[in-house]
Amino acid sequence: MRLLDEEYTRHPFLGVIKLTNWLRRRGYRHVGHRRVRRLLRLMGLMAIFPGPNLSQPAPGHKFYPYLLRGVAIERVNQVWSADITYVRLKTGFVYLVAVVDWYSRYVLSFDISITLEADFCIEALKRALVRGTPEIFNSDQGSQFTSPRHTEILHLSGVRISMNGKGRALDNIFVERLWRSVKYEEIYLHDYESVQQARNGIKRYFDYYNNERQHQSLGYLTPAEVYFKGVLEQTDLKSRRKTELNQT
Repeated sequence: MRLLDEEYTRHPFLGVIKLTNWLRRRGYRHVGHRRVRRLLRLMGLMAIFPGPNLSQPAPGHKFYPYLLRGVAIERVNQVWSADITYVRLKTGFVYLVAVVDWYSRYVLSFDISITLEADFCIEALKRALVRGTPEIFNSDQGSQFTSPRHTEILHLSGVRISMNGKGRALDNIFVERLWRSVKYEEIYLHDYESVQQARNGIKRYFDYYNNERQHQSLGYLTPAEVYFKGVLEQTDLKSRRKTELNQT
């Protein structure tokens, strides 16, 4: 699982067959496709890889189309994304979900869970919505995000829902880049011994990522600088429009 996590983080477009062959080349000659598929499912990555009957939604769950192909990302709170990744501990593992603003790369919220139930994704979404409301919320087709409990919150907030195409990990490219950063710059450097250690370490890293880590793609500004500047500009614009409307 550690090897699969590291290789998937480097190359998120690889499927079950190529990952199996990659393991065999590294000495795991008896590993099979079924075992790799089972481990990927256990790690929360199974939604990425097509497989038998995986296109069927969970009972009562609805899939939504991908709305972002060809869309220019021009402002904060235009598009948010959420995704889940596997975090290894010294003994065992946990799951990490994060909600990210595409334009600024700002991590709006995160949560950690020992299971893949929808609750931790819902809590992360609620905390993110305290900061603002996106126009579009994008995720994969995992049952945590197709859960009516999750989608209802977005509908009630007036948010349009977008979901990656099956087998298209790079539809959520900004979150995939975040996972590479947090794993290589934090998780792979520490063997967390407990869930609380993982939570503390990841919180510390996201504080650094948001407020100190400069991004070349952002003109060497931090995500926080870009996000809060954008929020302020949007607030000023709404205020001016309201004043103009009242005068009219």
